[in-house]
Amino acid sequence: MKKLSYSLLLASGLVFGQLFEKNKVYTKQDTLKGSNTEFRNFWDVKKYDLSVEPNFAEKSIKGTNTISFEIIKDVANPTFQIDLLQPMKADKVEASFPMAESKQDGDFIWIKSNKNFKKGEKYTINIAYSGNPTIAKNAPWDGGWIFTQDEKGNPWMSVADEAVGASIWLPTKDIWSDEPDNGVIMKIITPKDLVGVGNGRLIDKKTEGDKTTYTWQVKNPINTYSIIPNIGKYVNFKDAFKGEKGTLDLDYWVLDYNLDKAKKQFQQVKPMLSAFEYWFGPYPFYEDSYKLVDAPYLGMEHQSSVAYGNGYQNGYLGRDLSGTGVGLNWDFIIIHESGHEWFANNITAKDQADMWIHESFTNYSEVLFTEKYMDKKSADIYAIGIRNLIANDNPIIGKYGVKKEGSGDMYPKGASMIHTIRQVINNDEKFRQILRGLNKDFYHQTVTTKQVEDYISKKSGIDFSSVFNQYLRSTNIPTLEYIQKGEELKFRYINGVKNLKLPIRIDGEQTINPTESWQTVKLKKGSPVQFNKNYYINYKKAQ
Repeated sequence: MKKLSYSLLLASGLVFGQLFEKNKVYTKQDTLKGSNTEFRNFWDVKKYDLSVEPNFAEKSIKGTNTISFEIIKDVANPTFQIDLLQPMKADKVEASFPMAESKQDGDFIWIKSNKNFKKGEKYTINIAYSGNPTIAKNAPWDGGWIFTQDEKGNPWMSVADEAVGASIWLPTKDIWSDEPDNGVIMKIITPKDLVGVGNGRLIDKKTEGDKTTYTWQVKNPINTYSIIPNIGKYVNFKDAFKGEKGTLDLDYWVLDYNLDKAKKQFQQVKPMLSAFEYWFGPYPFYEDSYKLVDAPYLGMEHQSSVAYGNGYQNGYLGRDLSGTGVGLNWDFIIIHESGHEWFANNITAKDQADMWIHESFTNYSEVLFTEKYMDKKSADIYAIGIRNLIANDNPIIGKYGVKKEGSGDMYPKGASMIHTIRQVINNDEKFRQILRGLNKDFYHQTVTTKQVEDYISKKSGIDFSSVFNQYLRSTNIPTLEYIQKGEELKFRYINGVKNLKLPIRIDGEQTINPTESWQTVKLKKGSPVQFNKNYYINYKKAQ
């Protein structure tokens, strides 16, 4: 893909979503939405038990959500913050503890308690809600519900809300750092001629009159933006994968006219699972199964219910984002969105500013799948190709505490950083065990950038702190400036962060350790020197 066409795609939000907003002034509301404030930090969500009933004609929804939680520190007469974005309304609020009052103010429901709480106590809050939710203008990159029709004119409904949060339609504690530890029960109420598909496993189906209720259960912790109902003229087929933890149930829900295409295209799922289990460890949600669901938008990583809308074709809507042709050998949405089951769903960032943890590793999962599915040469070609997508406009890490991710470079530049770190480690088995270790040691946890950085440095035995600073917190790309005279190579780094420690191999075997000062080494091989293109650095011949 040419840089021009990529820029157009990026500007229209068709590749990496919302752009980093320069000079944005953040408000108290941003802090309330993005921080673990005094209204959130004393209670831990254990489970959501919810129902949702969409009305296609009115483009409205209604339902209930019972929030089960545990008090995690002693607190006197606290106020609870529940998030529910306008124009959605809380019709009724009840609690298993005495309330002094409850009121909805803007995007928040405030519940003032009338008692003191002790650590370890457990309670519930139940909220009935309704309204005409925000309609997504360009799902999945901007949040909202989708009320559309399939090719046969049947109603087709869903929601995408990663950036804005589940509170765009559902009353929740909408912060990434608090996932419901014991999962979710979701009842989807549909007209009886439609099907409701949710996360996890279908545990009940009941028809009464002209409506059918589909009840889905998730047993594992789940990020709230992954809790997604899909309603349409779905049909189902199943398969199974023999994986590291036994038999993983594969569950496919597609629009009826896509059945034959899906049975062919979804054959890529087993090779994908095999590759990712090799690199990352066991699929993290065997209890909840693996699912692909036809969606009225391109795709999203909804846990155990991956949204699929890539038109049953390879590449990214038939294109190769790397511009190399390698990406046309597999379905981008199946591979990328499923990679998120490990990075985003198993390991979730505590704050959206650290969203690179989701996207950088998952973008690199495309490289790792290519290596396992094809060969290492093709994987390296793909890894180098996606650098053409890097804008270097803003740092990858966003702004903490205000629900703001960093630059879209968290995808290709983050993957390029990981590919560079892999070259420095220079031991693919050690690199693989680090990836598997991340998924084992942070299993079903929310984490910070520091935790991930420290883990990789510790397990590799290499201090990568300056490398993370270079690629996550700076927009500059280090340049190796060099002069070669026969067997003598003179070199230094320019454009790097202070005290950058990024050794590189030259001529396939010789390692140099550039700094900001000129150094000279004698080359082991003849001229001209051969530089390793797998490092994401620039090379410049000095005059």
